[in-house]
Amino acid sequence: MTAGSLSLALAGKPNAGKSTFFRAATLADVEIGNYPFTTIDPNRGVTHVRTDCPCLDRDERCDSENCHDGVRFVPVELLDVAGLVPGAHEGRGLGNQFLDALSNADAVINVVDASGGTNAEGEPVEAGAYDPVRDVDFVREEMDLWLAGIVDGNWETVARQSRSPDFDLEDALTELLTGVGASEPAVAATLRTVDYPEAPRSWTDEDRERLARELRARTKPILVAANKADVAQPETIERLRESTTDVIPATAEGELALRRAVDTGAIEYEPGDPDFAVVGDLTEEQQQGLERIRGVMNERDGTGVQNALNTAVYGLLDYITVYPVQNETNWTDGQGTVLPDAVLLPHGSTPTDLAYAVHSDIGDGYLHAVDARDGRRVSDDHELTEGDVIKIVSTN
Repeated sequence: MTAGSLSLALAGKPNAGKSTFFRAATLADVEIGNYPFTTIDPNRGVTHVRTDCPCLDRDERCDSENCHDGVRFVPVELLDVAGLVPGAHEGRGLGNQFLDALSNADAVINVVDASGGTNAEGEPVEAGAYDPVRDVDFVREEMDLWLAGIVDGNWETVARQSRSPDFDLEDALTELLTGVGASEPAVAATLRTVDYPEAPRSWTDEDRERLARELRARTKPILVAANKADVAQPETIERLRESTTDVIPATAEGELALRRAVDTGAIEYEPGDPDFAVVGDLTEEQQQGLERIRGVMNERDGTGVQNALNTAVYGLLDYITVYPVQNETNWTDGQGTVLPDAVLLPHGSTPTDLAYAVHSDIGDGYLHAVDARDGRRVSDDHELTEGDVIKIVSTN
């Protein structure tokens, strides 16, 4: 199964390790360099979040290529875009290109150089010479001001539209904001939260900025990956954690080294595991390198890369994994494949939402759903939960 509509974006200043993180998470062949703007055109790849497969509740493991002995890897899109520099919302660096590329991301992972070895512009400096805590608010602020600039730049159009007798401010704002990747429900929820003047010509810059900040927080939540944690000072990691919620220490280089060692048959390792097993011949240098990574994994319960991806999807976005099947007894599709697909849905989704996620025709023809675990029919407004196995009955 390929990546669905869920998309994560890697953000941060140049040289923080975004491209290394991207390569470690996707094994895509991208350029990695220690100079600003290594990445110019956005890189798109498929990564995976990790969860327990429902086949663990059966006598045999399932047939999906994304299930590894009961560990299920669910594909999502990962986007690596150009590095961000101060003033990006005003067009500095590749700012506009960077921020526009984020418009369709569901959540953002801000990759921070926790070692303090790069300055605000992404230029190498002596390790510890720069305080990485400054980079935590930096991405959020640039995104907020970028979105505020879009609202401000289109405001005259909204004001002109308000002269029409059938003008509806909420409709006008919805049309404007869905153009930057916000869904209609998210815009509606934001407008219910923010106090604002009814007449567009009465709005101030502060009103527009407040709207932009609330919408960004709702539609583009941000997780901090404290990268290069293997060479960062422990007190720096703690200060990063104290500065904001959702901070995951990580070593993207360590994860990439493990993934490459798996490819050569040197080790056994699944992304997100707390340790690895050596199964092949290693040189002394390779052995020492892997042991250094193991030391970090023992301290952090893994390399942190998979943890960051999982936290973004299952934590920040509050998604669940649901498994659609055609045969509720055997948990198979029409070809007899056990648990072939996994679908990521927002918490609170119903069987109808699952039907539309599988295919719009299935949703249009939806009749009812069956919980494959107990064979019972579930109501149309039943809230699905993590690991549900559901049969959708449809006319299509």
